[in-house]
Formats: sequence, structure tokens, C-alpha cells
Amino acid sequence: MPGRKSTKIYIVSIIAFLIFLVSMRIGRYKITLKEIFQMLFAFSDIDFSSPEASVFFYIRLPRIFLAMMVGAALSASGSLFQGIFRNPLVSPDILGVTSGCSFGAALGILLPGDNFYMIGILAFVFGLTAMLLAYGISGAGKSRSILMLILGGIIVSAFFSAALSLMKYIADPLEDLPAIVFWIMGGFYRANWYDVINVAFFIIPGIIILILLSWRINLISIGDEEASSLGINVERLRFFLITVATFMVAASVSVTGTISWVGLVIPHISRLIIGSDHKYSLALSAIIGAAFVMLMDNLARSIISSEIPISILTAALGAPFFAYLLIKNKENLWKQG
Repeated sequence: MPGRKSTKIYIVSIIAFLIFLVSMRIGRYKITLKEIFQMLFAFSDIDFSSPEASVFFYIRLPRIFLAMMVGAALSASGSLFQGIFRNPLVSPDILGVTSGCSFGAALGILLPGDNFYMIGILAFVFGLTAMLLAYGISGAGKSRSILMLILGGIIVSAFFSAALSLMKYIADPLEDLPAIVFWIMGGFYRANWYDVINVAFFIIPGIIILILLSWRINLISIGDEEASSLGINVERLRFFLITVATFMVAASVSVTGTISWVGLVIPHISRLIIGSDHKYSLALSAIIGAAFVMLMDNLARSIISSEIPISILTAALGAPFFAYLLIKNKENLWKQG
């Protein structure tokens, strides 16, 4: 069985790589695969002032890498949250991280002056703040149960949603309000190598940590008592895993805006392909998520002349597909494999 599961991961990885190759060609400025390979393998001889090199290295390539990492981060985080909360309907924004990021970004947009980088910084900071507030609320009682943690996340999410509405209300309706709305709908149109490097600093180590601790995630997903009986400090481990995932999600949302449904739907697809053993499903979720977001970004920048916010596409495709999964696989949606 492990051999079959590894084979499935290799096959999906090849498909993701093919999508990566196709993504490098898609765009309003046509670049052939021959030109792409020439630029990649003759790097020292490239004239970066040429239109092809400028478009490819400064616009298209960072956008593709950012889409891959964000898709992998959201999907891996969704797989983690569904496992440790033992609920297949949980998504990465369960603790209000996305709402906190959105409020932080809106605040950055409303600040006077040119706050391009401040928008991302505030979005990241308030995303982490939301998680800490949810944990603080859950710890206000005598026990920090999963139910209290989820309720704390709902409270924090509602608070930051209200605060975001206030930001929209006081925003300039001609300039600031459209910028807030467009940011919230998500997109990779702002992608640059600065964002790629900053996001990679959180996402790549985060995914590695989650994969290395996947066997512990399996124990928590069985139950707190069973995991505790095996000598695991469940509360400390859960807090550490949630913190790692929160850094990944906050880093992603702070540069791309909200990208809905990815962290909810992709883990289900992964489990249907390979089972719910997080040793395999978490890595597969990251690969499928990277490929899916690349595909959605390709559609966002190629369907019509103006770019479509990516959350519109992920929701339009993710919601009906999730309904299909629920109807067709309701008996095996959470089956261990």
C-alpha cells in the first residue's frame, strides 16, 4: 500500500510540473517553450532588458512561484486543521486568520501615503493577532477544548469582519473602497520576487515541519485521550501546529488577499485519492493545491482582457465540486486509508 500511495504522489507531481510548464507560456505576451528553455538554461547570456526576459523573469515567473506556494500552503493548512479538529468541514480560516488579514490590509490601504509594503505587513500582523485572540478566548475557561477553540475563532472572525465593514464605511468611495474590495477578492497581480522570498521564508519550512510531524497529526486526529495515552502533550502540540499553519496562511493572505475554498476542498480530493493518513495526504494536498491555484491563476489572467479576481474562480469551481464530493462520497469522506 505505501508503494501505491507513493506512486500516486509521483503521478500527481508530474501533472503539477506539466501545469507549471504550461503556466510559463500563458499570458498576453506570447513566449514559446523554446524561448523559455533558452532563458532558463542560458541564464548567464540573457539580456534582461529584452521584452521576453523582462516579462518572463520579473512578471510571469514570480507570479507562478507565488501561486504554487500559496496553493500548497492553504491546502496543507486545510489538511492539518481538518485533522487536528477532526472535522472535514474545517478550513484554514477557522480561527479568524483571513478576517484578521483582511482588516489589516484595509487599515494599510486607508493609512496616508504610499503604503504598498505596509499593507502586507499589517495584514500579516493582524492575521497572527486573530489566531492569538481565538486561543486566548478558548483559554478563558478551565479547559481549552476543540469546541472552545472553534467558538473563539468564530467570535474573532465576526469581530474583524465588523471592523472591516467599518473600514469600508469610512473609506473614500472613489479610491480606497475599490482598492479594499479588489484586494479582498484576491489575486497575484502584485506578485514580485520580494513577495516570493518573504512568503517562501514561512511556507517552505512550515510545510516541511507539518510533513515531518504528520504521524503526530494522525494521533491527534484519532482523539486527544488516545494521543495523551501515548505520551503526547496534545495541547502543546496542537498549539505548535496551529501556529505553524497560521504563519503560512497569514503570509499567503497578506500578499494575495483572500483565496477561498482551496483549503477546504483540496484536502478532500487528496483523501479520496490516497486516504487520510497525513503522512501521504498532507504532502499530496500541498501538491494538488499548488497545481490547482496555478490553473485558477492561468484562467484569471487569460479568460478575458481584464484580470478576474481569483477568489471568484476558486469559489465558482470549488463550491459545486465540493457539493459533488459530499453527495457521491458521503460514506467515505473521512475514512482512514
